[in-house]
Amino acid sequence: MIYLDNNATTAIAPEVRDAMQPYFEEFYFNPSSAYQIATEMAKQIEAARTVIARHVGAANASEILFTSCATESNNHVFSGVAKANPNRRHIITTTVEHPAVLEVCKDLQRSGYEVTWLNVDRSGRLNLREYVQVLRPNTLLVSIMHANNETGIVFPVARLARIAKETDPNILFHTDATQSMTKLPINLSGEMRGVDFVSFSGHKFHTPKGIGGLYIRRGTPCRPFLIGGHQESGLRGGTENVPYIIGMARAFELAEETHAEDIARMTQLRDKLQRGILERIPHVEINGGEAERMPNTLNVACHYVEGEGILFQLNDAGICASSGSACTSGSLEPSHVLTAMQVPFTAMHGSVRFSLSRYTTDTEIDTVLEKFPTIIANLRQLSPYWDQATNAPR
Repeated sequence: MIYLDNNATTAIAPEVRDAMQPYFEEFYFNPSSAYQIATEMAKQIEAARTVIARHVGAANASEILFTSCATESNNHVFSGVAKANPNRRHIITTTVEHPAVLEVCKDLQRSGYEVTWLNVDRSGRLNLREYVQVLRPNTLLVSIMHANNETGIVFPVARLARIAKETDPNILFHTDATQSMTKLPINLSGEMRGVDFVSFSGHKFHTPKGIGGLYIRRGTPCRPFLIGGHQESGLRGGTENVPYIIGMARAFELAEETHAEDIARMTQLRDKLQRGILERIPHVEINGGEAERMPNTLNVACHYVEGEGILFQLNDAGICASSGSACTSGSLEPSHVLTAMQVPFTAMHGSVRFSLSRYTTDTEIDTVLEKFPTIIANLRQLSPYWDQATNAPR
């Protein structure tokens, strides 16, 4: 099997698994208990918090909150700031956010909040002038993702946060860094010091599913989301998931140890895959190809074919890829991201996302480049938009 769907989830790193194992067996104690061996668990949680705080440039480890996933983190931000700031009822976000942000915004909209939805251009980039114009004195929160999960397009979060704070220091800024965490630099005491909240999820960087995090800048007004316990400084009740917290911290350490090597390899392989597809297959384009993208993500629009057929045939060839977000891939509706980018109808349904990881190899990319052009050619022969006699679009 060739796995190129790492924006959906990643393999657990062996080093992460090994770090977690003792906490399933020998060190299984509740960190809230008073006896010494349990208090050691609490110390390990704080050590993990320190590792993650260092990675993102947080001023204090207490600014890192452990959650179950980025979806919970996103919900915590919107719910928490709405409760803490009842007099502000305007939210700004984009039309290309993950559903974990989009659906929360729609829910708040139904509750009487006003939401401004920022559009993107054909390359998937925001219009900064439009962004500046929609900021208001009563704006509660700006939520703009760091990198898009479908196209890999990177948004200038540091600049956007700075503009918001210059407009009104009381405007809060959140970024969903689920896809960018460990792949793009994040320094919350440096260029990203205008960002108040950062969401992330461990299973996107070689940690098991079920553990995530949320950065909350100290002093930022935000109410608890899960109530019922003193854990996480009273901001998130519930007994801590010690093995997974330990594992996520180890994944951050691994990312720091091999970052330059991993990024260089993923970029080289992503570019090799992109060049090979463009050379071998006519009538394709790269969604977001003109914008800054994450080093591991390639979204290819194949005109005149259906994405569902592409994925089935890739699967038969032992290749795992995606047509978009894993959270919406069961839907037959076209991607909301590609719709917002105004990708042509003949390509929107035939768009495929390949996403790489540190474990992706040259040989795997060579195999995809061998099999993918044949798959597209075969599917085009079945397409009503394709002329079999001339082997060209009708």
